[in-house]
Amino acid sequence: MIDVFQNKYPGRDYEITHINPEYTSVCPMTGLPDFGTIEVHYVPDKLCIELKSLKYYFLEYRNRGIFFETAVNQILDDLVAACKPRRMQVTGRFHTRGGIHSVVTAEYIAPKRTSRKAKR
Repeated sequence: MIDVFQNKYPGRDYEITHINPEYTSVCPMTGLPDFGTIEVHYVPDKLCIELKSLKYYFLEYRNRGIFFETAVNQILDDLVAACKPRRMQVTGRFHTRGGIHSVVTAEYIAPKRTSRKAKR
């Protein structure tokens, strides 16, 4: 469960960045631990993400067998569902393993709202 709170500046575009340098999960193929940094950049609309719940949300991945690509996209989907931002980008920078360093980025952009003008 990701808790949210009211954005006090919903009429203004500004970016919030949360960085978790201690992300861990488990490789579903080998069972070995994976480590990385997850960066969340978003422009809130009406809601902002509460940090304590975000910390506990990330801890849920600790023993979960999941590929990098799936993890980044699942995090994006869950955070978008929780706070419905104007824009959000999640980047996972995963530690080198087997000589390969992986970076996975997923992005969400809210659909433009159409204004309803009264007919005259």
